[in-house]
Amino acid sequence: MQPQKIEAEIAKLIAETAKINAEAKWYPFVAVAGVFSVALAVVKLFLH
Repeated sequence: MQPQKIEAEIAKLIAETAKINAEAKWYPFVAVAGVFSVALAVVKLFLH
């Protein structure tokens, strides 16, 4: 394999890792919002 190709692959992996890490910080908020939505739907179902 050529050194330029290896360096390009490394740069691609670093960029993908940075993207995943940036997205990962939103997962807890999405999970909490999902649980809250389900709880709200259940409460609404039983109170209606």
